[in-house]
Amino acid sequence: MRLPGPTHLVVLARHQSRGLVGFIEKRLESGLGLEINREKTRVVDLKEQGASLDFLGYTFRYDRDLKGRDQKYLNMFPSEKALKRERAKLHDMTASRQCFKPIPQLIGEINRHLKGWANYFSIGYPRVALRGINTYVRDRLVQHLRRRSQRPFRPPEGVTYYEQLQKLGLIYL
Repeated sequence: MRLPGPTHLVVLARHQSRGLVGFIEKRLESGLGLEINREKTRVVDLKEQGASLDFLGYTFRYDRDLKGRDQKYLNMFPSEKALKRERAKLHDMTASRQCFKPIPQLIGEINRHLKGWANYFSIGYPRVALRGINTYVRDRLVQHLRRRSQRPFRPPEGVTYYEQLQKLGLIYL
């Protein structure tokens, strides 16, 4: 039996042996009737140095303890592929073909989109990724505002672009 669309499965185990791998493969193929793609199937030991796993838009890896202890913790944050997709979506939302939209409407659409994206990626440690998305959105909106008119947009004297966009209603993550 082949399921429509890509199917992903993650099996977590503290210890791995050939018997366990064989048991899981047998159970999936005969018990559930699924077909295992041998080229894409891999075993990852996250405790190894530099090992990581990308799954459902997140990257999972063990990182050193930030307090200097000998322990490691499982770090979970948006994957590079998810960040690239988000930047592409934001690029489309602020493209030159969107110049006809009033700024409050455009910022409202961006805010709605960013809230949904941030809610999905709020699990784990997304601070660095969210900061990068904030910077990207701010830069794209400044470029968009400057492109809209024959005279480039400038915020009032003594006000930064960050403050001006915040006054226009942009929500920073």
